[in-house]
Amino acid sequence: MNDKSNEVKIVAYEPQYKEAFKALNEEWIKTYFVMEAGDYKLLDNPEEHILHKGGHIVFALLDGEAVGTCALVKTEDSPLTFELSKMAVSPKAQGKKLGYLLGKTLVEKAKELKAEKVFLVTNSILVPAITLYEKLGFIHTPISNAEYDRADVQMELIFNK
Repeated sequence: MNDKSNEVKIVAYEPQYKEAFKALNEEWIKTYFVMEAGDYKLLDNPEEHILHKGGHIVFALLDGEAVGTCALVKTEDSPLTFELSKMAVSPKAQGKKLGYLLGKTLVEKAKELKAEKVFLVTNSILVPAITLYEKLGFIHTPISNAEYDRADVQMELIFNK
């Protein structure tokens, strides 16, 4: 079962993956919803709006190709809070647990950074995504000031201090 051609690597953002970050997210968003101002802000300028503000972006590479991505966007310094955002996996790579690997990597990163909380917003029609977030330990909470019209579910993960 040592199939080298199916090797998945999780890597940190590099400028060469900027287009993949946008393309992977546009693909799923346009399948279910419409792109909103908040999407364009983060997807067009991930360095400025995510990385330079203390956030992180990771990619799942399959045979060297970026087929999945997810971001950890810092929303508050005190208490340190992040949003798990812009998780996308190409349809051709779905079913390989890449979303779980991406989410777990960023949840671990948030813990390492001593975050108090990670939250996310999503939509109730995205049942596989919600199931994935529950597996990562997120619990459902009431929606509060969601940036996206499509958001009708909010979840959070609170780390024990």
